[in-house]
Amino acid sequence: MAGNPFANMPGGVAGLMKQAQKMMEDARKTEEELSNITVEGSAGGGVIKVRATGKGDLIDIKIAKEAVDPDDVEMLEDLVVTAVREALDKAVALRSERLQGVVPPNMNLPPGLF
Repeated sequence: MAGNPFANMPGGVAGLMKQAQKMMEDARKTEEELSNITVEGSAGGGVIKVRATGKGDLIDIKIAKEAVDPDDVEMLEDLVVTAVREALDKAVALRSERLQGVVPPNMNLPPGLF
């Protein structure tokens, strides 16, 4: 039987629980902060602009009049999708960056957990 996996950890199980509790609180605060941060995506040289929160919730989509061509609706649809993807990609990157600081590097947690 293997030895105590927490034997080399400062504070043992109690220390681990305290550290986990702090991580959860820090993650909650970070998620709250991300709700108040805005990222933007754009397409077509800025004729389509999309804003989202750092958590990835869409806020709004702005479409300039010159982007609307009734004879080419597919182009407008493609531009909107491109701008939305860009905004959401920025939100994912920001969230990942912010949450990375929540977990101490020596925790060795599975990727994607935070």
